[in-house]
Amino acid sequence: MATAAGAEYQLHLRPNISMGNRGFVRVIGLSAFFLALPLIGVLGTPVLWGLLPFLGVALWALWYALMRNRTDRESLQETLRLTRDEIELTHITPRQPPQHWQANPFWVQISLREKGGPVENYLTLRGGGREVELGRFLSPEERATLHDDLSRALRHLR
Repeated sequence: MATAAGAEYQLHLRPNISMGNRGFVRVIGLSAFFLALPLIGVLGTPVLWGLLPFLGVALWALWYALMRNRTDRESLQETLRLTRDEIELTHITPRQPPQHWQANPFWVQISLREKGGPVENYLTLRGGGREVELGRFLSPEERATLHDDLSRALRHLR
């Protein structure tokens, strides 16, 4: 989301969270069903009680991994603030301190490497003696659109 307030632009980036609550329930339910299918053959035998703990641990591990991924994705964000005097980027990742970068927007160079970067349409900002990545969790098309929008905003402020 980008907003313009006078000569100030703010951009808040968050990753897409593609699996909602219904998808979560479906994945856990289907996994429980398919993990329990082999147990039909051992119903009524002592082997069932030996296999049930493994089924429970497998379902718990799947639940834990999905919940951990969801909370990590919800806490991941980037905030860019652009004024005539300063451009500031804050990258927040789970279980790590926030990373800050700031520079004079007049000297900032925005770069989009379509090929040759770690990912397709690798978007970086260079200034203040450092080069930082922007939109690392966005799709290549979203990074290209972000490049165009941010280039336009930088030209407007200069």
